[in-house]
Amino acid sequence: MNAMCLTGFGRGRLDAVERETPAPGPTEVLVRVLACGVCRTDLHVVDGELAHPKMPVVPGHEIVGRVEAVGDKVTRFTPGTRVGIPWLAWACGVCEFCRAGRENLCPTARYTGYQVDGGYADFTVAEAAFCVELPASYDDLHVAPLLCAGLIGYRAYRMAGPCTRLGIYGFGAAAHIITQVAVHHGVEVFAFAAPGDQQALEFSKQVGAAWAGYSNQPPPRALDSAVIFAPVGHLVPEALSRVVPGGVVVCAGIHMSDIPAFPYRLLWEERAVRSVANLTRRDAQEFFQLASEIRLTTHVQPYALSDANRALADLRDGRLSGAAVLVP
Repeated sequence: MNAMCLTGFGRGRLDAVERETPAPGPTEVLVRVLACGVCRTDLHVVDGELAHPKMPVVPGHEIVGRVEAVGDKVTRFTPGTRVGIPWLAWACGVCEFCRAGRENLCPTARYTGYQVDGGYADFTVAEAAFCVELPASYDDLHVAPLLCAGLIGYRAYRMAGPCTRLGIYGFGAAAHIITQVAVHHGVEVFAFAAPGDQQALEFSKQVGAAWAGYSNQPPPRALDSAVIFAPVGHLVPEALSRVVPGGVVVCAGIHMSDIPAFPYRLLWEERAVRSVANLTRRDAQEFFQLASEIRLTTHVQPYALSDANRALADLRDGRLSGAAVLVP
């Protein structure tokens, strides 16, 4: 099979390689990849911003595929079934976090495209128990971003708590999906983009934002909560300065530049800062049930598998509106 593979830590680019098609283990499924979204986490892996990846590794954790073969202990799926493979590849099931329904915090968890090979390839294998059933109403290309941008965005949105005015900092793949969810729930969304990024401002208004401005500008009204998707630490005190007393600021990325020192008055009055780590299978069940009830429009730009480096460069340099998706 063909694959795009990271062969050295922090290299910043992938190599096109040929590999033997993997065989599924007893609890695994072999999946023919139909589409694989390109996530900012992939970029962090490729650029060496996330430590200790498997090496070499095939990135990609927004995988849509067709089951080709199943291990002898798999009863959940049969060949021909379309499945999604998200970021969480495996959790132990026995630690205190797993037993409490918090498998996203499992200390021995493994992650797709990071500790196990992902979807920048013709085929991949995955634990059947961690694959996701996908709504038939979405095609392969447009459902792919829901598997991380949608799932992590949804977890961040829930952690922001009940609100009527939500700020979103960094308007890319996750933001454009969660804006639609929030608007469906009657929430007013205030979108913030990097100064000068007029394209992002226009994009945010297209998907339902009530107001759009640059991240160094005040919104027209104070926010109840804010979600930060951009991996930019100085946005934390900025967002804190824009939320009401008791407001919540959620840091939704797996990697962020250092948060600068800020005065205590920004945190006072019971404001809170919290992070989102990974996702659970319950998140996937809830989100895809929601996605089957309300039609989410994902804005995607397809790339050939062999153009993975170009897709990553376009994401790195801010040339994308919406999500890049690789198509083998």
